[in-house]
Amino acid sequence: MKFDDNGLIVAIAQDALTGDVLMQAYMNEEAYNKTLQTGYMHYYSRSRKCLWKKGETSGHYQKVVGVKLDCDGDCALFTVLQTGAACHTGNKTCFFTEIVPNNEMDYRIVFDVLDTIKDRKLNPVEGSYTNYLFNKGLDKILKKVGEETTETVIAAKNNNKKELVMEISDLVYHLLVLMEQTGLEPKDIFAELMAREGRKPDEKYKNR
Repeated sequence: MKFDDNGLIVAIAQDALTGDVLMQAYMNEEAYNKTLQTGYMHYYSRSRKCLWKKGETSGHYQKVVGVKLDCDGDCALFTVLQTGAACHTGNKTCFFTEIVPNNEMDYRIVFDVLDTIKDRKLNPVEGSYTNYLFNKGLDKILKKVGEETTETVIAAKNNNKKELVMEISDLVYHLLVLMEQTGLEPKDIFAELMAREGRKPDEKYKNR
């Protein structure tokens, strides 16, 4: 580690599930060591000149799952599991002011769709198809998953790529609804896929 003349390094927190950059702050050696010892993010406040644990007052904790240093050793990238919003404004990430729009395809749209599904369950909207599925219950959701699976198979057999894209999208959406209905999270699926690839979560933070 290369701490600057003030005894600080830059610390960046990144969402372990979505890849979103959540926030940037500073650490002194004590904050860095405390973070590694506890498995939860600790920072150093330059204005208050003291150590602080992320989420200590808000409950929006950051559980560490990985740490990387940059090539110069003066910046640390922490991948974290974020509870609640990372930004004090209530936004999920501090980087919400868009200067140049990103119009490229972004895999994080899956998490955006899941967030919408979760919001519909908590805050029902009249006329919402998602709320219709939740109101009908598990059997209806399972029926739709079955229907969309069959339609995906048919589109593939017909070698119709445009139709296949649409049917797979429908299937993914209904699977996300099923996950929410049954209490599953993306991390549950990711953990299973990692296990199949022979990868394991860092044992150091397993029981944090």
